[in-house]
Amino acid sequence: MARILSQKLTDAMGKSFYIDNIGGAGGNIGTVRAAAAPKDGYTIEVTSSSFVVNPSLHAKVPYDPLKDFAPISIAAASPNVLVVNPKEPANSVRELVDAIKKNPSSYSFAHAGVGTTPHLSGELLKLSAGLNLVHVPFPSSGPALQATVGGHTPITFSGLPPAVPLIKSGSLKALVVTSPSRVAALPDVPTMAEQGFEGQEAETLLFVLAPAGTPNDIVSRLSEELRKIVAQGDVKRQFDTLGFNALATSPEQSSQRMRGEISKWARVIKDSGLKMAD
Repeated sequence: MARILSQKLTDAMGKSFYIDNIGGAGGNIGTVRAAAAPKDGYTIEVTSSSFVVNPSLHAKVPYDPLKDFAPISIAAASPNVLVVNPKEPANSVRELVDAIKKNPSSYSFAHAGVGTTPHLSGELLKLSAGLNLVHVPFPSSGPALQATVGGHTPITFSGLPPAVPLIKSGSLKALVVTSPSRVAALPDVPTMAEQGFEGQEAETLLFVLAPAGTPNDIVSRLSEELRKIVAQGDVKRQFDTLGFNALATSPEQSSQRMRGEISKWARVIKDSGLKMAD
C-alpha cells in the first residue's frame, strides 16, 4: 500500500518518495524513528492499526500516538472476515454463536497474532456474545487460515486480502465481514450489523502521519494530494485487489478516528485481560 502511495506522491509533487522499511516490535521501532524525524514534511510514516493498539497492549510503548504525531490522513481501511471450515453447519454468526454456546469445547478461533485486529475482532465478539472461546495465535494469516482449511481450528478471524482467494475457491466459508458496509471483494457476505451484531466494526487502517510540530500547511498539502491520489481509478482498482477501501480522511477526521480507535481497543484489551510480554 505504501508503495502505491509513494509512487503517486512522487508523480504529483515532483519529489522522490522512497520506502524505508523498519520492522520489529509490532511497528514500535519504526514508529519511534518516525516520531524523532525532522519536522519538515520530508519524513512521513505509513503504518497500520498496530499504531493505535500497541499503547494499550504493551506495558511500555516508546511513543505517544496523540502527542508525537500530526495525522495527515487515513488513506484506506480493510475489514476482517470471519471464516469457517466448509463442513461447519453454521451459515450465519448467530448460528455459529448458538453452536459455540452449546458445545464450547469443540470451538476455538485462529488469528494472525496477539493484538492484531483479527485477534481483537474475535475478542470483541467473545465479549459481546458472552462466549467461552479459546484463541489460537499464529505467526501470520496464512498458517491461521490453513488451520481452518484443514479442520484443525474451526474458525479464523482474518484480514480480508489473504482470505479472499480461499473463500472464492470454496476452501473456506465466509460468514461475515467487520466493516460498516459490504465490500467489493465479497459482495455476498453480510456485515456484522446486518446479522444483528452492533458495534462489531473492526478494520485495519492505513495511517499516514507526520512528526508532531510539522507545519500545518505541509500536513494539509500532503493530505490534499492523498485525497486526489486515492480517487484515481487505477489506485482504487489496486486497493480493491488488496482488499482495501479508499478513505483519504482529512487531518481533522483522521485525528478524531484515531482517538476513537485508541479508546475502543483499549476497552477490548482491558476487558479481555490481554497483555504482551515486553
